[in-house]
Amino acid sequence: MRKYWHVINIGIQNTLVYRVNFLFRAVFGLIPLMATIFLWRAIYAGQAAGGEVAGYTLAQMTSYYLLVTIVDALTAVNEDDWQIAADIKDGNISQFLLKPIDYLGYRLCLFGTGRLIYTVVAVVPVTLFILLQRKYFVLPADWGTFGWFLVSTVMTALLQFFMSYTMALLAFWVLEVSTFIFILFAFEYIAGGHLFPLDILPPVLARALQFTPFPYQMFFPVSIYLGQTTGMALWQGLCVQAFWVAATYSLARFAWGRGIRKYAAVGG
Repeated sequence: MRKYWHVINIGIQNTLVYRVNFLFRAVFGLIPLMATIFLWRAIYAGQAAGGEVAGYTLAQMTSYYLLVTIVDALTAVNEDDWQIAADIKDGNISQFLLKPIDYLGYRLCLFGTGRLIYTVVAVVPVTLFILLQRKYFVLPADWGTFGWFLVSTVMTALLQFFMSYTMALLAFWVLEVSTFIFILFAFEYIAGGHLFPLDILPPVLARALQFTPFPYQMFFPVSIYLGQTTGMALWQGLCVQAFWVAATYSLARFAWGRGIRKYAAVGG
């Protein structure tokens, strides 16, 4: 494990170079969030006092988007897929085939350090924004709910990473993976709950999405925090989320094994 701690140390040093970029990204990322909150306030203004939309009060809906921002900062894949694809195309993975280091573990360490530094840098502007919106921010019902929210958030990060990692491995077979990455991102953004809570969709469509991994990339952990998913639904959701993490991990290992058989590097 010592070599992976060394990778984490290098990853932290490399990521700290871009800390100012992370700060500006976090600050400017709050602008569309503010616009979304104003939009929902206008929608709720047309409701009766204490009115709800799809079971959400104004405070819960505002908290939903604030939590989406927080979970996204903790779990989103940031250029890791592009770097993996570039390593394959440029032949940089050859060094990992000759050394006792697992490429998946190596990239997972870099992903973790990137999320850690981004979270540390973004915590100040995001915390200030939440304090400004504290009137509309809902706290979890109890510590148990918050604990399961954290467990689900960790699985969300792993799920997002394994899916992006597998998509980047398509570089073994195609010259340009950008189209596939953008398609995956579009599905994650819409079907994952970034744009709106999936509860507001027609029930048939919402249930159909539960058979895909996308709701477990954002919507599910946020719904746990807000108390929208409790009891048996919580345990079932956690099991399904764990299943998708295991499935995408297995798919990543399979794609790597098949891709290495086609891989060839000349020169250097």
